[in-house]
Amino acid sequence: MVEVAVETRYGRTVSEHPTEIVERKGVGHPDSICDAVMDNISVALSQAYLKEFGFILHHNIDKGLLAAGRVERHFGGGRVVKPMELTIGDRATFFFGGKGVAVGDIAVSAARDWLARNLRHIDVDRQIDFRLVLEPASEELSGIFLRPGAVRCANDTSAAVGYYPLTATEKVVLDLERFLNSAPFKDLFPETGEDVKVMALRRHRLLDLTVAMPLLAGAISSERRYFERKEAIHGAMGQFLERFSSFEKITVYYNALDEPGAGLAGVYLSLLGTSAEDADSGQVGRGNRVNGLISLNRPLGTEAAAGKNPVSHIGKIYNVLAHNLAREIYERIEGVREVYVFLLNRIGTPIDQPVAAVARILPSEDLPAGEISQAVQEIFDGAFSGLDDFCQRLGRGEYPVC
Repeated sequence: MVEVAVETRYGRTVSEHPTEIVERKGVGHPDSICDAVMDNISVALSQAYLKEFGFILHHNIDKGLLAAGRVERHFGGGRVVKPMELTIGDRATFFFGGKGVAVGDIAVSAARDWLARNLRHIDVDRQIDFRLVLEPASEELSGIFLRPGAVRCANDTSAAVGYYPLTATEKVVLDLERFLNSAPFKDLFPETGEDVKVMALRRHRLLDLTVAMPLLAGAISSERRYFERKEAIHGAMGQFLERFSSFEKITVYYNALDEPGAGLAGVYLSLLGTSAEDADSGQVGRGNRVNGLISLNRPLGTEAAAGKNPVSHIGKIYNVLAHNLAREIYERIEGVREVYVFLLNRIGTPIDQPVAAVARILPSEDLPAGEISQAVQEIFDGAFSGLDDFCQRLGRGEYPVC
């Protein structure tokens, strides 16, 4: 049984605050690329270890850097002068029980697979280089995986926070980026790249959205054509946003650095669909939290979940679990208006025995505190009793982390 501290507080939800700021970095943003690729490598390694040995061995592929390349662009096309370089780190198990594991091959294959599936204008064979800096882990951390029992000990001292429900602003940011990177939108506007960034500022019921999304140089023949397509895309965003009725007015600023008449210096063109081609490098942990958002009005954990092993690193396990718990509390207990879940564990302690588990509840005025505590305790007990299954699902990539 997990001892849960249930805190109730009364006041305004985030939606009721006068000001709210929310950001999302889309699938083609360099930081998002790093997070998603490293986690794909972790999933591939987890499955390789399971197939060969019957359980997941130690690895943390949570250090990654996408160094920007260099391109030459012009209206109508361009060329890659220097490929991007993806550095893959940090630690993995290369040998176990007298058998070797082709960690490097698995890592590069998983990285190439994700890039090919998600960035449709990158030639993975020619336009990105891979640099491996993976090494074996220390004996003590690797030894955690030799200890008996289905549930591992935490291999780090770490804390995480999750929350629910999403505000209307958070939903707009999440849904707009997904819309702009959806297959139907790309079919309608094939000249758009995947490097989408959405920043929202809500003041009371007025919402300002700043959106960055490049147009592909190969599909844009002139400055005039750029601004024609930009206007059409801006209109499509406006139509999409009409479904969000929580706001009095939504204003969209699209590619706000543009300057008509300045030629290439006044337009956001991309050769490959991502700014990593020559303008911006990426790094694990600088992108979205595991619910896909960077919400400045919410408490934010500092641990990057992407790439960490799914059976002992609570920086991954607790980050995802905290959001799941918050959602379950909100959905199962009628009268709860907002939930925050905080989880903390100490290195060496079993992951199903957190040092601290806190549920901070903002209830309606007529919801009894005792009723809340009992229901929350049951939800936590259910989640932690099934933690091994949850970790295996993490290892299969069933929960996105960016």
